[in-house]
Amino acid sequence: MTSSPVSNSVLSIAVMEPFDGAEAEFLSVLRELYSLLERKGYSRDELVRNRMDPPQYFNIRHWISPQARQEAHEDPEVHRCWAKLGHLCHMRRVHEILDEVAWRTEKSASPSE
Repeated sequence: MTSSPVSNSVLSIAVMEPFDGAEAEFLSVLRELYSLLERKGYSRDELVRNRMDPPQYFNIRHWISPQARQEAHEDPEVHRCWAKLGHLCHMRRVHEILDEVAWRTEKSASPSE
């Protein structure tokens, strides 16, 4: 099976765990960051939580484009939010650039074709 980007957007996923006693501030900074990224047209974010391991959060970021991702990485306001997060959580893993697999558009080969 092959994979290819379905659009010009870039998908990233980060796995985060807030430090003990820092969860409320962690969520507040994420709200600030997500609002900033959306307002500047850089990305659309989703935050999900592991129901079986509640301190574990997954940030699913849909960068609008590679250019928007680059601009965000150079934006001092974004860097300030990222720096705050560094004091509030363990960043367990970051998957920077993921490609969606276009599984709906690929036909399976059949013997009669």
